[in-house]
Amino acid sequence: MEAAVVMEHISKQFGKKPVLNDIRLKIGKGRIYGLIGPSGAGKTTLVKMMVGMEKTDAGTVHVLGEKMPDLEVLQHIGYMAQSDALYMQLTGKENLKFFASLYKMGKAERHERIAYAAGLVHLQDDLNKKVSAYSGGMKRRLSLAIALIQDPELLILDEPTVGIDPELRASIWDELLRLKNEEGKTMIVTTHVMDEAEKCDTVAMIREGKILAHGSPGELKAMYEAADLNEVFLKAGRAVQ
Repeated sequence: MEAAVVMEHISKQFGKKPVLNDIRLKIGKGRIYGLIGPSGAGKTTLVKMMVGMEKTDAGTVHVLGEKMPDLEVLQHIGYMAQSDALYMQLTGKENLKFFASLYKMGKAERHERIAYAAGLVHLQDDLNKKVSAYSGGMKRRLSLAIALIQDPELLILDEPTVGIDPELRASIWDELLRLKNEEGKTMIVTTHVMDEAEKCDTVAMIREGKILAHGSPGELKAMYEAADLNEVFLKAGRAVQ
């Protein structure tokens, strides 16, 4: 299987605190890959390395065949950060227009992509409001729309559904699955919600900067004789203590 992301022997510490310890990941194209673990496990640091926002202390990161960081590769990556990086004094539409302008798109395509992304996250009726008036959930939805704006080959979503109501969360996951199945997109999703992890093709369970277990949800449940991924996580954690 062709790889979208390859991480080899990644280690990182902030000050004297180790954050990642000899992480190795190979993420195949056209799949949804879940990084699961509690806050502080190292998930966000890993995805920041994939987009070149964080340097490794040791190891290499290749994305879409290129060593990161690489500005050209960023044209093909949609990234949704854990904290919303939005312009509060602009409207939702102005935010979408600004971020769309960073990519190589014609005017007609830009207009089409803005309409698609806003519709996906149900923000069409709120696009002319200033983002400073948005609720937390609306800001998350706008951040997801921005991640999709340039029709990226690779989507990296850091806790994408935090603060989003269950009905909209379900519709967003329906669209992510459609993007994978119909358009062959690769997605990397960090989450601590185990029912979302069940929708991933492959998951890596991370705790304290180490990968505890790795495989499809079905494989992991069989391997640990567990009823669900919560139980897998608990058993995998005990196995490495």
